[in-house]
Amino acid sequence: MTHEELEDAVPLYAAGALDRTERQALEAHLLSGCPSCHHALKEYQSLAALLPFGLVQSQPPRSLKARIMAARNPVTSAVQDGQKDPLKPSLEPGEWMNHLFPPITPARSFSLPWAIGFATVALVAVAAYVGWTFTSRLSDDAARMQQLEATLQEQTTKLVSLQRVISERERSLMELQGDASRRAHDIAELKEQLFQRETELESLERQLASRSAGGQRGRTPQDELAALLRQPSIRVVSLSGSEMAKSASGILLYDASTQKVWMYAVNLPECLNGTIYQLWAIDQKPKSIGTFHMDSGETAHLLVKRLPDFERAKKFAVSLEPPGGRPEPTGAVYLVSQS
Repeated sequence: MTHEELEDAVPLYAAGALDRTERQALEAHLLSGCPSCHHALKEYQSLAALLPFGLVQSQPPRSLKARIMAARNPVTSAVQDGQKDPLKPSLEPGEWMNHLFPPITPARSFSLPWAIGFATVALVAVAAYVGWTFTSRLSDDAARMQQLEATLQEQTTKLVSLQRVISERERSLMELQGDASRRAHDIAELKEQLFQRETELESLERQLASRSAGGQRGRTPQDELAALLRQPSIRVVSLSGSEMAKSASGILLYDASTQKVWMYAVNLPECLNGTIYQLWAIDQKPKSIGTFHMDSGETAHLLVKRLPDFERAKKFAVSLEPPGGRPEPTGAVYLVSQS
């Protein structure tokens, strides 16, 4: 027999289904030390040991015990032994291999069908648990993803709002910087005007002092003006020339104790054709304080009037009006105060 035929006969040998010639040939092959056949025999012997547990139990015939006991009768056994072939080996088929490779005795706790059924149920339970766990994780991941998307959308909305607020504040800052620049320019102009007014006041003081030194007697309006300039409580209002007379200027001084107003104007143009200059106090509407005339060659004029409502006036102006003046200004404005 070839090796393939001997290897195919291993399962039948483990089950005890070979005849004597085939069994002796396979046993001789096993004794030669073939490792693959030894390994296959051990596996098939373990499997053959489990086969009885897969059989359905049935009630044996009542005559079976009698036949077994009769088979164990010594006389019958001797007769049967005498009839057997003297070449029969001392051991039954497969028994000598048990001495070389003892078969593994399987556990007899459960029958094979019950074991297979229990394993199937356990496998199904494990698969169901794994599937349920996987589905739960997918649901949790989907919920977390939705939450993250909502949070991202909310943060994006806040970022857009913050960018809009920053843009508005940058625009407001630029406007404030422009306003501050304009205010700084106005302050510089006011300082320059103040310096000019101080120069004019010094010039006016020198003129008054020279007139007083010329021997004039009595208290003149110029003397009163010079005295007022030395009092820090006197209200002072500066008037600057308009486009009609850029070099002209004036100053108003108010004494609350006497309610008198002194206006000193310089560099106003000459009054022609009987026209006169008229001083206005402007609150809700203009109110005339008084008129004066500038002759040819005259560069300054002092006007003294009583004005009880000085505190209510928001602005002062000097305009050129027709002869005799007007109840409201109609001519061009030559001097105006800062509001």
